Amino acid sequence: MTQQGVRWTADQVLALAPDSASRKAGSKLGAAGPWSEAGSSDEGTVWGLCKGSGSKPYQTVVDIADASGPAYKCSCPSRKFPCKHALGLLLLWAGGEGAVPPGSPPDWAEQWMKGRRQRAEEKRTAGTSGSPPGSGDPEAARRRSERRAERVTAGATELEQRLADLLRGGLAGAEQSGYGLWEETAARMVDAQAPGLAARVRELGAVPASGPGWPVRLLEECALLHLLDQGWLRRADLPADLSDTVRSRVGLPSSADGKPVRDRWLVLAQYDTADTKLTTRRIWLYGADSDRTALLLSYGAAGRAPELALPVGLALEAEVSAYPGAGQLRAALGERFAPPVPAQTRPPGVTTAEAAARYGEALRADPWLDSVPVTLDRVIPTPDGDSWQLADAEADTALPLTPSARARPGLWRLVALSGGAPVKVFGECGHRGFTPLTAWPQGAGEAVPLC
Repeated sequence: MTQQGVRWTADQVLALAPDSASRKAGSKLGAAGPWSEAGSSDEGTVWGLCKGSGSKPYQTVVDIADASGPAYKCSCPSRKFPCKHALGLLLLWAGGEGAVPPGSPPDWAEQWMKGRRQRAEEKRTAGTSGSPPGSGDPEAARRRSERRAERVTAGATELEQRLADLLRGGLAGAEQSGYGLWEETAARMVDAQAPGLAARVRELGAVPASGPGWPVRLLEECALLHLLDQGWLRRADLPADLSDTVRSRVGLPSSADGKPVRDRWLVLAQYDTADTKLTTRRIWLYGADSDRTALLLSYGAAGRAPELALPVGLALEAEVSAYPGAGQLRAALGERFAPPVPAQTRPPGVTTAEAAARYGEALRADPWLDSVPVTLDRVIPTPDGDSWQLADAEADTALPLTPSARARPGLWRLVALSGGAPVKVFGECGHRGFTPLTAWPQGAGEAVPLC
């Protein structure tokens, strides 16, 4: 059940937008002008009629209490989820009861909600009475797994030869041969069903064009790739957790098999990365009781936002289950016991020196780890020549911001939020520096997304 009167902020609503155009268009519809017959229910449903270009208004309804984030239905022809009308309706709802008062949903909204509840119940019933996943033919599954392992082994062996040829001929040859050779090698890793190896090979191809000092960076990346190859080829000799990590880094699929942890999970950050084929959404959670940080991943086809959406600053009581692997923080969202509500809690913070040490310790379990999630306590964004850093308010230490963080508008939002005073910042700390994702001002105040 949703709590009537506990409403999201505008930032939390706009975090659901699939792109900047939808965010801008939805903001224009966040006023009462185009809306009529808007309302909300104790069950977590918000509805309204939005005047459009046609003679009939668009029927818009949102289920705020959905287990994987808000669900939407709108009679407009948009293929974006949520569409601008759903965003506008939620912004209207976030403003207070005046424009979206409590009430009973109209028939068209009630029918949609009944259909959703019925499908959810059928899914739960099927999951309870059906066979466990993968139980159809264990022997066939084992043979498929063995065949894929053989392909990956062949790919890793070929990649080792490519790396040996590169070092034997000298790193200067990498600059002369261009990106084509690396793309060809990456394609070979895709054929070997090792997408993790393919992604790292493509990264190697971009290093020679990355500016001064590239030979050192290329040698470092080659060493890490060689280590991953050797980890796969000798996985039988590794501890079980490290072997699972190698399988994950190579790109083999796995299932969340950890014991479910029920907690009140605070949504620390949500951001998307995209390539030509896939949009990946990363959602960081912090368990208030377990003191554990977990990463949820959700995917969408190119041009479409992933379905899972949990705006920053909300908290939800739910279970999460960990994926296998040493040092792995990825988890799967399980049963949820209450809809997300705005949270006043904040994760505990550490100093910049402790954050760097935490990353170093994590590398013992996963040498291929780019960064770790860290909350910095009482830091001040400070210019450092042409760059920026987060400096401890009480110590003479600082963490540099990553190049990607310096190029984002969120940096200036962080600077404005701080105003020269210490702030609490959550982000990712790694060998390239610190990427701030969310910040909290001193004293009371809501979480401010920076990405």
